[in-house]
Amino acid sequence: MRYILGIDQSTQGTKAILVDEAGQMIGRADVPHRQIINEKGWVSHDPEEIYRNVKIAVKKVVGQTGVSKADICAMGISNQRETTAIWTRDGQAQNNAVVWQCSRAVGIAERMQPYAELIQDRTGIPLSPFFPAEKMAWLLEHTESIQDSPKEKICLGTMDSWLIYRLTGGTAFKTDYSNASRTQLLNLQTLKWDEEICRLFGIPVECLPEICDSNSCFGWTDLDGYLGKRIPIHGVAGDSHAALFAQGCHKTGMIKTTYGTGSSIMMNTGNTCVKSRNGLVTSLAWGIDGAVTYVLEGNINYTGAVIAWLQDDLRLICSPAETEAAAMAANPEDTTVLVPAFSGLSMPYWKTEAKASISGMTRLTGRNEIIRAALESIALQIEAVLEAMRKDSGFAIRELRVDGGPTGNAYLMQLQSDFSDVAVSVSQTEELSAMGAVLLAGLGYILWQEDNG
Repeated sequence: MRYILGIDQSTQGTKAILVDEAGQMIGRADVPHRQIINEKGWVSHDPEEIYRNVKIAVKKVVGQTGVSKADICAMGISNQRETTAIWTRDGQAQNNAVVWQCSRAVGIAERMQPYAELIQDRTGIPLSPFFPAEKMAWLLEHTESIQDSPKEKICLGTMDSWLIYRLTGGTAFKTDYSNASRTQLLNLQTLKWDEEICRLFGIPVECLPEICDSNSCFGWTDLDGYLGKRIPIHGVAGDSHAALFAQGCHKTGMIKTTYGTGSSIMMNTGNTCVKSRNGLVTSLAWGIDGAVTYVLEGNINYTGAVIAWLQDDLRLICSPAETEAAAMAANPEDTTVLVPAFSGLSMPYWKTEAKASISGMTRLTGRNEIIRAALESIALQIEAVLEAMRKDSGFAIRELRVDGGPTGNAYLMQLQSDFSDVAVSVSQTEELSAMGAVLLAGLGYILWQEDNG
């Protein structure tokens, strides 16, 4: 029996899974890492800690399952998107990584405003401190140890590139199309780093990784000797893209929605680069065997986090499981509306100045009605993104493939189906991001063939 190792390097920690030839996950191990937050609210991760945790997670999952290391044939990696690291060619991190949700590079984004239209037209992404281009420029300007270093000795990349570099002992400096397309530096037409945009940001192209197909061989690793042999890293993708692949959304027009703290809604647009005019972003789903697939994407800040707010701040529930029965028991005539703009309204509105509100209450409004309004706010935000996708793509949407903790709420899923007039299909597969990387690795290693269904 052969096995593929999957690594999901996420915002809160690192998961390692083992998947057998039948595509079944037989083991999983999780290792959290520190959230480094300073008095300014800047969010950072220690790249060295994350690399150590990858090795720890692998050792844990192999030990739990009892699988022989000799039977592990390949590795896939999915990663938190946009989190950005800086290191030198000797493999030494020169600063903490700037996490995707950190806005410290807002000054860079403001400085680049004269070029906003050019940048979005070529890269599909509007100016924002949340994307790696701004973060890379900030790191180049604020990392003291590299100020006198020749640019050809400096590496800039997202967490996939950092892990590939370290896992291969510095022999491979690569990224895949999905991660490259989220940097705001990739030209979506030429599929190469846009040298003019790199120059505008002050980012030398020689500091950026080679862009590869998502199922290509990214290099070989023995995990610092642990495996006793080298195996290929044969699948790499950003976490949302990997989940799209694992959901089987391989055909044009198919959509997945992840209900997590926030939500990522992705539509496969095939070989057509659809530029959004309705508040979404355009990027690449993946590149496979020399062909790329494009996506439209909408990201929402507060979906599952709304339920956490009901529990942790309002104390209306003791667990998320209570929301289903409460919403069903709410007065059907109640008109309460919740707008969860706790950090502004994200896509497709882009209203960073918006504030959260509850309106439409009557004297009879109570716990159940507020809980129902919270669930409605989740479904309505997602429907707003879906409507933008309908307008941008011209596609009718008939099915929504969904995953994440809140999908266990049957009331919410029915609400989504009703609001959006679609069939909602809840995934039975756990760890979709890691599974997507494993499936891509299996394609590259030719352990499995692609399922186009």
